[in-house]
Amino acid sequence: MICLIVDDNKIARTTLKHLTSQVKDLTVAGECATAMEAYNLIQQQPVDIILLDIEMPGMTGIELTKNLGSKKPVIIFTTSKKEYAAEAFELNVADYIVKPVTPARFIQAIDKARIILQSKNEEVKMEADEFIFIRDSNIVRRLKLDDILFAEAMGDYVKLHTAQKFYAIHTTLKSVEERLPASDFLRVHRSYLVAIAKIDTIQDGCLIINGKPVPVADAYRATLNKRMNIL
Repeated sequence: MICLIVDDNKIARTTLKHLTSQVKDLTVAGECATAMEAYNLIQQQPVDIILLDIEMPGMTGIELTKNLGSKKPVIIFTTSKKEYAAEAFELNVADYIVKPVTPARFIQAIDKARIILQSKNEEVKMEADEFIFIRDSNIVRRLKLDDILFAEAMGDYVKLHTAQKFYAIHTTLKSVEERLPASDFLRVHRSYLVAIAKIDTIQDGCLIINGKPVPVADAYRATLNKRMNIL
């Protein structure tokens, strides 16, 4: 894994560089004293993880995270301020460490980042139009298409619901929709994709699937009615 250290404090950068040297699969691509410097470096040399301070001259760490867009590296905030935590986690960062950064806390954050990177690298795959392969934590699991009731978008993850449980995979609902057969699955909401054959009833603007309500957005209602061939 390749990481970038971004902090306007030289001592903080030195501390993080020492910690990264203790993790065998972690390599430091460089150090930046400003968010703008980091932004320019990332455009030329993509990295996997950014160890990112928040309060810096010019652009803040939060502003940098927003400017990197959907293809941003995994972010671990390292800051002396606690008050930015809520805003930071809304950006789906891997972790938020309050300085001083201890070795144990650093390793915990890197382990979280490692799991996210492994999930990103494992795409949902189709096999014979009957199964998909998903990464469930650190296990690649075969899931029958017929077992999927609906898919639910949750931030950077998608929950695939079955009758027994759900599986959270690090992907987008659009990606899942593209890989599931359109003849069997239908988008009914910006956050929901359902198996048409699993719909039990429609009531009060919701689908009921295995006893669970799934909202239907007005924009998808006509298409849903047509596909269900309602009399």
